[in-house]
Amino acid sequence: MADRFDCDNCKESLYGRKYIQSNDSPYCIPCYDSLFSNTCDECKELIGHDARELFYEDRHYHEHCFRCFRCDRSLADEPFTSQDNALLCNDCYCNEFSSKCVACDKIVMPGTRKLEYSGSTWHEGCFICHSCEQPIGSKSFIPDKDEHYCVPCYEEKFTPRCTRCKKALSKGGVTYRDEPWHKECFVCTSCETQLAGQHFTSRDERPYCIKCFSSLYAKKCEACSKPITGFGGGKYISFEDRQWHQSCFTCSQCSVSLVGAGFFPNGDKILCRDCNSNL
Repeated sequence: MADRFDCDNCKESLYGRKYIQSNDSPYCIPCYDSLFSNTCDECKELIGHDARELFYEDRHYHEHCFRCFRCDRSLADEPFTSQDNALLCNDCYCNEFSSKCVACDKIVMPGTRKLEYSGSTWHEGCFICHSCEQPIGSKSFIPDKDEHYCVPCYEEKFTPRCTRCKKALSKGGVTYRDEPWHKECFVCTSCETQLAGQHFTSRDERPYCIKCFSSLYAKKCEACSKPITGFGGGKYISFEDRQWHQSCFTCSQCSVSLVGAGFFPNGDKILCRDCNSNL
């Protein structure tokens, strides 16, 4: 009597029937499909041994069930993505979820290089300087309202320029007569000493340090012949086109201070009441 050759599951004879060997055991086709086939995630039916099976993220599909959730296009040989467990072809995904470039109004495809700023998206090649129209890429830029500028163009267009050297003031600086200056450019007209943070004055709209101004333009004290600047709270006396430091305004005879007192001119001299009376 011949040995039995039965299905390991239903025990029916496999002589003259198709079968599949699995784990060293033979199974008839119905039993094999029932025991080992996966269930299609789309139609919930078994994926038979003779069907082409597609697999994605622990989910199994019949080939004809592996389709775009929106347009029903087959995804068997197409690029696709998944959104909330729904399969989408690239076109449907982009139309529904991808951003549009604010410059060209076209979809920014997944995987392409893009730039995002202040809630807006650009293709890398569409994010350009408003002035020179060159792509900004990963370089620094400066926004101005709805426009964007590369740093060189922004400085050329908007940054104040030094009154003296005409170059851009990117930071710091000094304002004099409502005009911008680099600190190193704001110097005394005569000796070119930097004036930033120093006392200075001006003549004919040109700045001078105190020393140069005193030397060049200040009137001289009639008594000591030193310049009378009036800076630093210094007071002086003026009489008939002549000036004196307050401390130098004294009687030419007795040297008593004449500040706030009556005095009498006598040629180049000034005298107090007593000395004038004794003449």
